Amino acid sequence: MELFCFCRSSRELWTILLGRSALREPAQIEEELDRNWERLLQGLCYYKTPSSSAAEKLKADKGVAQPLKDFGLRISKLLGLDQQQSVQILQCYLQEDYRGTRNTLKDVLQDERPSQALLLKIADYYYEERVCHLRCVLLLLTYFQDERHPYRVEYSNCVNKLEKDLVTNYQKQFETLFKAESPTWETHGNLMTERQVSRWFLQCLREQSLLLEILFLYYAYFEMGPGDLLSFTKMFKEQGFGLRQTNRHLVDKSMDALVDRIGYFSCLILVEGMDIDFLHKCALEDRTEQHQFSNTPEMDQMLLTFGDIPHHGPVLLAWVLLRHTLSPDESSPVIRRIGNTSLQLGVFQYLTTMLQGLGGTGNNCTASTARMCIYGLLSFVITSFEEETLGSQQHLINAACEVLSAPSLAELFWETKPTMGLGMILDSAMGMFPHKTGLLLQLLTALLSDKSTAKKVYIFLDKMSFYTEVYKTKPNDVISRDDETLWRRQAPKLLYPLGLGQTNLRMPQGVLGQVAVGEQGYVVRWDYSYSAWILFTCEIEMLLHVVSTADVILHCERVKPILDLVHKMISTDWTVSDCLLPLTSRIYMLLQRLTSVINPPVDVIASCANCLIVLAARMPGKVWSSLHHTGFLPFASSPLTNMAQSISAEGMKAGNYGNLLVLIEQPRGEYAVTIAFLRLVTTLVKGQLGSTQDKGLIPCVLLVLKEMLPTYHKWRYNTHGVRERIGEYLHNTPTLQSLCIYSLANTEAGQAVVNIMGVGVDTIDVVLAAQPSSGGSEGPGQILIQTVKLAFSVTNNVIRLKPPSSAVSPLEQALTQHGGHGSNLIAVLAKYIYHKHDPALPRLAIQLLKRLATVAPMSVYACLGGDAAAIRDAFLTRLQSRTEDMRIKVMILEFLTVAVETQPGLIELFLNLEVKDGAEGSKEFLLGEWSCLQVVLDLIDSRQQGKYWCPPLLHRAALAFLHALWQDRRDSAISVLRTKERFWENLTTPLFGILPSPSDITEPCVLETCAFVMKIIGLEIYYVVSGSLERSLKDALQKFSSGRRYEYWSQYVKSLVVHVAETEEDEGVHSFSETQMVISAWRMLLILSTSHVCHTPLHSSLWRLKKFPRILSNMAEELLVPMSVPCLRLGSMMATLLLILLKQWRSVVATAPDVLAPLSLILESVLQADQQLMESTKAKVFSALISISQLPQLLLCVCETVQDEALALIDSTRHAAQVRDVPDDKDSMETDAVRSVQKDQRDGVCVLALHLAKELCRADEDGEHWVLVMRKIPALHSILSALELSLRSKQNLYFTEAALHLLLTLARTPQGAAAVAGAGVIQSICLPLLSVYEVPSNGASQGFSRKSQDAPCWPGVYRLSMSLMEILLKTLRYNFINEALDFVGVHQERILQCLNAVRTVQSLVCLDEADHTVGFLLQLSRFCKEWQFHLPHLLRDVQINLCYLCQTCTYLLHSRNMLHHYLQAKNGEALASGPRAQRDPQTPSKAAAEGGGGEREEAEQKALLAVQCSLLKILSKTLATLQHFTPDCCQIILDQCMDLAEYRTLFVLSFTTSAFDADVAPSFGTLLATINVALSMLGEVVEKKEPASLSVASLASSEETQALKSLLMFTMENCFYVLISQAVRCLKDPSIAPRDKQRLKQELGSELSTLLSSLSRHFRRGAPSSPSSSLLPSPQPPGAKASHEGQEPFIQLVQAFVRHIQR
Repeated sequence: MELFCFCRSSRELWTILLGRSALREPAQIEEELDRNWERLLQGLCYYKTPSSSAAEKLKADKGVAQPLKDFGLRISKLLGLDQQQSVQILQCYLQEDYRGTRNTLKDVLQDERPSQALLLKIADYYYEERVCHLRCVLLLLTYFQDERHPYRVEYSNCVNKLEKDLVTNYQKQFETLFKAESPTWETHGNLMTERQVSRWFLQCLREQSLLLEILFLYYAYFEMGPGDLLSFTKMFKEQGFGLRQTNRHLVDKSMDALVDRIGYFSCLILVEGMDIDFLHKCALEDRTEQHQFSNTPEMDQMLLTFGDIPHHGPVLLAWVLLRHTLSPDESSPVIRRIGNTSLQLGVFQYLTTMLQGLGGTGNNCTASTARMCIYGLLSFVITSFEEETLGSQQHLINAACEVLSAPSLAELFWETKPTMGLGMILDSAMGMFPHKTGLLLQLLTALLSDKSTAKKVYIFLDKMSFYTEVYKTKPNDVISRDDETLWRRQAPKLLYPLGLGQTNLRMPQGVLGQVAVGEQGYVVRWDYSYSAWILFTCEIEMLLHVVSTADVILHCERVKPILDLVHKMISTDWTVSDCLLPLTSRIYMLLQRLTSVINPPVDVIASCANCLIVLAARMPGKVWSSLHHTGFLPFASSPLTNMAQSISAEGMKAGNYGNLLVLIEQPRGEYAVTIAFLRLVTTLVKGQLGSTQDKGLIPCVLLVLKEMLPTYHKWRYNTHGVRERIGEYLHNTPTLQSLCIYSLANTEAGQAVVNIMGVGVDTIDVVLAAQPSSGGSEGPGQILIQTVKLAFSVTNNVIRLKPPSSAVSPLEQALTQHGGHGSNLIAVLAKYIYHKHDPALPRLAIQLLKRLATVAPMSVYACLGGDAAAIRDAFLTRLQSRTEDMRIKVMILEFLTVAVETQPGLIELFLNLEVKDGAEGSKEFLLGEWSCLQVVLDLIDSRQQGKYWCPPLLHRAALAFLHALWQDRRDSAISVLRTKERFWENLTTPLFGILPSPSDITEPCVLETCAFVMKIIGLEIYYVVSGSLERSLKDALQKFSSGRRYEYWSQYVKSLVVHVAETEEDEGVHSFSETQMVISAWRMLLILSTSHVCHTPLHSSLWRLKKFPRILSNMAEELLVPMSVPCLRLGSMMATLLLILLKQWRSVVATAPDVLAPLSLILESVLQADQQLMESTKAKVFSALISISQLPQLLLCVCETVQDEALALIDSTRHAAQVRDVPDDKDSMETDAVRSVQKDQRDGVCVLALHLAKELCRADEDGEHWVLVMRKIPALHSILSALELSLRSKQNLYFTEAALHLLLTLARTPQGAAAVAGAGVIQSICLPLLSVYEVPSNGASQGFSRKSQDAPCWPGVYRLSMSLMEILLKTLRYNFINEALDFVGVHQERILQCLNAVRTVQSLVCLDEADHTVGFLLQLSRFCKEWQFHLPHLLRDVQINLCYLCQTCTYLLHSRNMLHHYLQAKNGEALASGPRAQRDPQTPSKAAAEGGGGEREEAEQKALLAVQCSLLKILSKTLATLQHFTPDCCQIILDQCMDLAEYRTLFVLSFTTSAFDADVAPSFGTLLATINVALSMLGEVVEKKEPASLSVASLASSEETQALKSLLMFTMENCFYVLISQAVRCLKDPSIAPRDKQRLKQELGSELSTLLSSLSRHFRRGAPSSPSSSLLPSPQPPGAKASHEGQEPFIQLVQAFVRHIQR
């Protein structure tokens, strides 16, 4: 069924000419006018009546479906419209206004009742089309001579074409309309009911009004001939100026405004046709004969019959003026008669009413033109006739003031002579001043329009030369002439009876006054000069004096014009406000006094408030401080302390305004003070006074939110301004934001806003249709639209700014609740898409829908109900229209983009995908007829780009929608899009264009467009297997590579980066978010192309070598602006890219020749930048440097940094220590420290620089570079000095750890270790290290923490120091033995406690320290003789403690249940922590399936395993150390002369199993138990069993399993070695009894034989060879060399020993 209309509708044409469509270029407007000017010339005749020829043509038209033809005929009958045009109207309606789906249309057309409803809607649409047709012509005539209008030339050209026949056509159409007979059901069908007839007549009146308005504007620019004037006069007389309509019986009250407008324009056309302005000019130049109406007797005769209706008044007055000027002598009786008739009709009152009825002059050209016309009439009338003959002066001034409200007329007035025109009224009004102040002030107020006129008014009043008074009787203090025409004052007089010291006017003695005797008495005009501004001050003072008396009303009448003038004066020119200070400063007291009286004068109070509004806009603080003492505003009786008290409104009073609202304004239904109050509070709030004043405004805000907003629609209420003011007030309350947001979200105020939004599109259309104004720019409809728009904005901001909460607020609930029959608000919001008058209304509604779809937990699709498909069609119709406003299209696409993620049902509706071939379960889809994807595909079509209907912003929105589909993985839609012809080609087109340079970008959305394309390609590459990519995408990527686009984009990204760096220093970054987005997208595409796509140059080493330095330089550019937040953000993004590419391209980067320079620049910039700004960037930069630390050239730069940072840390630490006592475990510094930014942080520059130096030193394996650098920079001394200070003060934990890590790395090479020792490491660490731990006196275990070993802590520093001593001693050996002995001597107590603590504390931290301690003792044990010489007692203590430690570890490893119990009882918090040095082993938890305790058990198993591993390490090192304290096996067996006194007996002669009691001494049984435990564990490892204790199968890898086996073998070797050595020592010891020696041989023989058989079985199953000293730094035991042939050497040793003792 063909639905689309090929001709443009009148409404669409009007929208285009207004500039509200996508066609906004002057050439496009001109093209539209060229295409349609003939149609505009025809006017309403364009719509023809039915004819048989049209019916035949329609019947023969094959392009229109038969149902549409049939329905078109029904339309034709109802509307009396040409059959073909009826079908066109139907097609246009279906395209623009139909609110159903195309699928349901066929049913609607066939069903009688729905089709009747459709017919009536089409009738309304047709009437609107006719009105819009006339509005187009009206628009042209309004602006075709306006130089400020962008389309003036185009409009003017079109008007020139229309000029010839326009009047003739439109005049005939007007006559046709007012003579037309009303339709009946006989002629137009059954649907032409009384209601439809009334609707037809309303339309008839509207069209008459528009036609006359067009004719009036036409004659404002073009001359009317005498014949035309006569014909118009006859026509209007016949029609009775609109009152004698043919169908006047149909006129009802709602049509009165239209009838009045017809009369107004009829009158104006005749006055304008008489060309009074030209007449005035001719009179001034004395050439009246040139005027075309010099001889018109027929007009005279016709006008003599006028005078029965008010509309005749201005026409008669103008004709009197014409005849009086052209032939004053001939027709004076006629002139007098017509003139009297005009005055009797109240011509000046009528002019005032007419100009008010035509509306304001803001953007209403018709009203301004009418005022220009009447201005000329009034000026000439007042010049030509005596003022006394023109009736009431008040009526004349009212009309003059209304006229002067038009733009530029006030300036024109001041330029004319005061003896001519309206200047004569001013002079007359001044003659009675100040006896009558109102008239003069009313006129002067109207004459204020800009600063120049304000200055003139001020000067005019400042230099008054006459003072007029009225006396009923002659006063005693004057002398006069005999004829009483001149009085002279005998004594000075104070003109106001005010107190002493107050402002007053004093008339001096001798002043002369001219006297005129009238009805009122003696009117005296004193020749006295004074300033009227002082007089006004006196008047206000008088009012303050009489405020409680009966005279208050009289004085209020005198003061109100003064206040209105002051308000207009300071609004127009603020510079005069200082001169008016005596007046404005008294307004506060006036407000306070007037609002306190019983019957307050509302109009004066409103004028006071209006003055304060203007003052508050400039100086809110001063106004507030004066105003809050008056009691006018609401106030709090007790101080507000918190938000809850504020919201409850507890203790708040409504103030005098609140009382006035309830007692006066609401009963009367007039709200002048309320509107002023709202504007005043809004202005004060906008002034952002400060927190104290804002608290004072809270009661005002709450009065509006709690008392006014929820109930104002129930008031007796006739004006539309209050709603708009409330909305504006709410929208502009930034400083009281939280209060407003809470109130709107949680109180009845929010429901009031919801009610406004729920007005709905239908109600707005009805109000718009009912208003009489023509241009559609003012009236109740516009106020309603503005109010709804403000409600949208307020709600959107409330939802956006509302603090996040789990509870749904009442506002959100009201917005999202489901109602029956489509009554819920979501459906109402969606239906605003049908609104066509103001494009901002549907746009804001969609924006609010987008916000709700994002934050509210509801389905928009479900809320739309049965209207969902129709609303979707409306959305898509506007989206695909080429003339639609681009901003609405963008908003629709943004809404759909959000819906992709948050509204699955709605997006499926819009995607409208159909399963291919209808097969169920099929994976292939096709686009449905109403799929948004088709519109989006059209928008991204490369052939459409640059056209007016696809601007860059719309292209960007379409790509954002596609990106959302890819990001949300909408596979059904993606699968359809992928296979579309030219999809990938169209999509990638933006990447192949040449973008403007960053400084020349005018539309930043172009960058976003490219970014979305890159992201879509990146997501496609990432998710789709490389071989499955679409052929067209592969081609596009290949083209991207071969076209050197990678190079182009790399260069362009660099230019963007440079631009950001440059512009940041000048005026700030323009379009930074778009720049950031495109760089992020390019980064993603580069990374994915590197890792996922094979056929790109990114896999070429040469390309990488070229591009990597560019990425580095981009990063450097950003980081060289150290104080710029945008630059550092981009630098951080580039740093991420750098890190990822380094991982991919490490081999290439290592050979890059020019990488060092940018790296050095980056490093220096990072060190200079503000550390707060660098927080997120510096870690990435240093990580990047660390990851390429094979570049030792950086070492010099880093060491300089380390030295500077260390010295700075020393200064700041010392300064902090001087300023105050430093808290424990904190690095606290004063803000005025030497370099206060040098705070100790985990990722501080100093700490990261130390880690970087460590990595560089590790890369420098031979130490050559380090030695060279150390010769240049004494960094080590600085580090050790800072380290010593930090340890002493127990500060700078992170620095201390990092420094020790660096020293550890250096100590691994002989040169490094020598340098560290030579720099005085023992002096810097040994004694200061005492500060980091406390040695308790009441038990060893108190000194050990149960914290996680991963957390940085001071015990960790101690462990690192112990490791450093170990490494230095291992590397330097005898060169470091004295320092090592000093260290062990200083810390002996801690060392012994640590060895003992394993018995009581099995936390990983404690075990870690024991491990480090035993490791150090292992190295020191190699120098047993030196140790014995210097510290013999300590050596003995250490040996004893090591033996006990061996016993403890053996027992804990053997008694696994006991160990588990200890861990649960004492170290529960440590169970979940895993080992630090290896991966967390994964324990298969059998208990996991048994219920909730599974995870806990698994954690306990992991902790147990970690503790066992630590105990095993300690045990192995302990035995290796004891090996050095016992004689050499070979020597003691073979050497009979060995001195046994050198070696103490370490184990007692006992073979009981190991005990966990400190009283039981370690014995040979301990060593045998150790071997048994190790052998048992080894068996478990080899057999891969899963014992309850050590879960071998859970070890993470085979390498870790192998390491555990080797450790167990190493433990057994050392244990056998110590056992054999100690046994032989006992056997050779003469002090031991022979009996004990025999027992020793027997026990050892049997035990060892048993062990040997077990070992033999074990090795036959394939045990690992002995690792000897490969794992741990211990000397290889004799005979323990690894061998794969035969038995293990240590087994052979044991066998030999067994044979030896069994001999």
